Formats: sequence, structure tokens, C-alpha cells
Amino acid sequence: MTAAEFQKSLAAEAPPEGTRAPLAALWWDAKGDWQHAHGLVDELETAEGMAVHAYLHRKEGAASNADYWYQRAGRGYYRPELQDEWRALVEGLAGIA
Repeated sequence: MTAAEFQKSLAAEAPPEGTRAPLAALWWDAKGDWQHAHGLVDELETAEGMAVHAYLHRKEGAASNADYWYQRAGRGYYRPELQDEWRALVEGLAGIA
């Protein structure tokens, strides 16, 4: 799945069948369901899951919790603007979904 295909899938009721948890979490986040998104990555111990987890806590306004997950993820997805970070995560994950 490409990032463009992922973006188009946001018109559906649910993420595409077989979408991996980190990308599905970003899908639910885009649909305004932070709780569902967080539930998908809350205990996911992969670099991708932790990067999305960090983003979600940053969006929530929990900076210290976000910093913890960024550190655990060891990833450089952080962008000054949340929408740019969401896009970078989608682009990074869409190819491996």
C-alpha cells in the first residue's frame, strides 16, 4: 500500500484488511478516534509501534510520555508540526504495511 492509497482509505469505515497495527493506529487517529489508535500500539514493542505511540502521546499533550516513547523507538519521525509527523509516519510505514 502506498501513502496515497492509505490516504484514500480514510473514506472507508475501517482500515484496509490486513493493515498492521502501527498504520491502523494512524488510520484511527486520522478518523478522530485517539483511544482506538492508542489501544492498537499501547503495548506494541516494535520500533514502528513505539514511534506511533510517541506521536499519539505528543498529540495528546503528554510531552514527557511522548519523549519516553520517542527514545524507546529510536526513530527520527518527530516533526515540529503534528500533521507533518503523521505524514512522515504514514510514508515510512505504508511501504511495509
